[in-house]
Amino acid sequence: MNESIIVVAVLAAIAIILLLKTATVVPQRSEFVVERLGKYRQSLSAGFHILIPFLDKVAYKRSLKEEVMNIPSQDCITNDNITIAVDGILYIQVIDSKLSAYGVEDYKYAASQLAQTSLRSVIGRIELDKTFEERDTLNQQVVAAIDEASQNWGVKVLRYEIKDITPPHSVMEAMEKQMRAVREKRATIALSEGDRQARINRAEGLKREAIAVSEGEKQKRINEAEGQAKEIEVVAQATAEGLKKVANALSLEGGETAANLRVAEKYVVEFGKLAKKNNTMIIPSNMGEMSSVVATAMSVLGHVKKPAPIQKA
Repeated sequence: MNESIIVVAVLAAIAIILLLKTATVVPQRSEFVVERLGKYRQSLSAGFHILIPFLDKVAYKRSLKEEVMNIPSQDCITNDNITIAVDGILYIQVIDSKLSAYGVEDYKYAASQLAQTSLRSVIGRIELDKTFEERDTLNQQVVAAIDEASQNWGVKVLRYEIKDITPPHSVMEAMEKQMRAVREKRATIALSEGDRQARINRAEGLKREAIAVSEGEKQKRINEAEGQAKEIEVVAQATAEGLKKVANALSLEGGETAANLRVAEKYVVEFGKLAKKNNTMIIPSNMGEMSSVVATAMSVLGHVKKPAPIQKA
């Protein structure tokens, strides 16, 4: 009886061991590569699987998730013979577990080495200045080169990103001086543009001021000319009216005599003024003329003062 129990226990232990050895659980987003007697048998997807004891074994385990690989820093020579240190990050994904197991010994190491050689090749075709400007182009070219070679490895290269580009210290100093010179140049250009615009604005202001002054002077002269013309016109009209009235007065009875009297009075007044303005008495050479004028004026005055005879009816 005891021997039977022992035999049953041994058989149960063997069964449990065989079950543990042959039963396989594959996690989600993973695949296991199974070999039978050293030859590829099948790829197991996620789930529970039973293998044949002593014949089947899980040879490779592959994750189908996206994997991130750090590409170590390496020295690259640009087209203008400048050595720079470049490192990056590579994103890959296993899409065929069988090819990843039998297509290459170590797909991660192979992808990393191919990324480094492809990056050196791509950077060797461009100059230093463009390496900072064309990072996206560099990333795309590296991805294209790796993806073409990794198709036989069952691996898909998703993207490559350059983390840092480090030029030599001497080149960094030269680039800093160049950037400083560019900034100073831009500042000088900006100042000159501002001064030029200020000069243009001032010139434009002086031009408009001169035009406004000339327009004001022009209008002033026009107004003065119009005023002078109006004045001459008014004086001429007044003179004409005066002459007209004088002519009408002369045509009346006693008009001519009144005119002679007026002339004689003016003559005497002006002669008197002449005598007052000078220390030396000026006497006309023809004294008879003056006396005749005075006599005429007195006679005319006496004639005018005489009352007109009253005519009887």
